[in-house]
Amino acid sequence: MYKVNNYSHLIGLEGFSEQLLKNHFSLYEGYVNNTNKLLELLDQKEPGTIEYSELQRRFGWEWNGIRLHELYFENLTKESNDPDETSSLGKKITKIYGSYENWKKNFISVGSMRGIGWVILYHDPIANELFNVWVNEHDSGHLASCKPLLIMDVFEHAFMLDYGTKRADYINAFFKTIKWEEIQKRFE
Repeated sequence: MYKVNNYSHLIGLEGFSEQLLKNHFSLYEGYVNNTNKLLELLDQKEPGTIEYSELQRRFGWEWNGIRLHELYFENLTKESNDPDETSSLGKKITKIYGSYENWKKNFISVGSMRGIGWVILYHDPIANELFNVWVNEHDSGHLASCKPLLIMDVFEHAFMLDYGTKRADYINAFFKTIKWEEIQKRFE
């Protein structure tokens, strides 16, 4: 069974109210609980039945809800830091996008699109490419075999309590809290 990770150390994160973070942690806990319930139910159903099939379809949504939130929370920090443009990731970003600023502008533009979902900086280890990708739902839109490096939640629950409909303000706050050493570690 999956366990809920404690991210309370993020309380006090600049640009994120305590209530917003606590709500977000509760939502994440729901994904963990629902994943565990689905695993129990799947064990009780006969494969090939309608019930089993529908539970199996739902499993990806709940499980990805866990992992995407964990990656998101783990790429946040209270310590202000800038990306190391001389690191292997920084050099790769510059090679593909021309500069860190060009990459950031692209990432922000993806995150500013209308709709709900996630923005993910993916690394394709096969072609050694980087992609900023919009993932509309937890369980669809992911790039197969690519590794998620930086995750930004752009579902309303991630920002509306603090920013209302001003997603751009949330994105600016998010960029001030990125734990770049974690992103580099994921890249390596």
